Amino acid sequence: MNRTVLGIVPARLASTRLPDKPLYPVLGRPLIEWVWRRVREMPPLDHVVVATDSEAVADVCRAMGAPVEMTSPDHPSGTDRVAEVAAMEAYREFGIIANVQGDEPLLEERQLSAAVRLVAEEGWDVGTCATPLVDEEARKDPNVVKVARATDGRALYFSRARIPFKRDGKPAADELTRAPFLRHIGIYAYDRDALSAWVALAPSPLERLEMLEQLRPLEAGLRIGVAVVGRADPGVDTPADVARMEERLTELGHTTPFAAHGR
Repeated sequence: MNRTVLGIVPARLASTRLPDKPLYPVLGRPLIEWVWRRVREMPPLDHVVVATDSEAVADVCRAMGAPVEMTSPDHPSGTDRVAEVAAMEAYREFGIIANVQGDEPLLEERQLSAAVRLVAEEGWDVGTCATPLVDEEARKDPNVVKVARATDGRALYFSRARIPFKRDGKPAADELTRAPFLRHIGIYAYDRDALSAWVALAPSPLERLEMLEQLRPLEAGLRIGVAVVGRADPGVDTPADVARMEERLTELGHTTPFAAHGR
């Protein structure tokens, strides 16, 4: 199968924690603009398109020159939205699909490449990333998704709960740096056939319980590889996250959306 990579940025307005999230201003510019300008020339993507069910989002994307596809408003998850676009005739040549979250304006090339490599070179059905989770308060936060993985990198489980859980008290600081405490980074690369298999499945009991879409394929037996990367800036889910993101962008010298890859 062709190993060219299509990047799809799913962007929906109906976020419960941050209404109109793709259009939410970050340092005066829509969040979706930050993400698009960050990833548009980022290896290993051969092409990038925004997928949305909102004409307002589509208008913003067109104004900044981003290819955009309109999708159904009824998708239960971002992956279902991504799959609709991947199945369009214009994109069937791409053998690997990357789901680039629309709320990750500081996604790094090394993270994206690590996820794609798991599929393109190592043969996993799905590739994703995680970063060491050393903050105890973050481990308690249900908005921070954790992942436990096997020694070969296979995802064992994703949860909003504290996994793995230390039975005998709180982990010491050195245990947090040594033990397999990982925060999931919500970027995915899919083999095209695996993506089709994923969205053909009905939402699963575990997915509905935790409200984590990645549990659907995991519960059905698809193989998800997890690459551990270094520091990763969290995405934007709440107004407090926006404030933190603005501070981080300013700290890095990005006061306007990225003009080109690498800035």
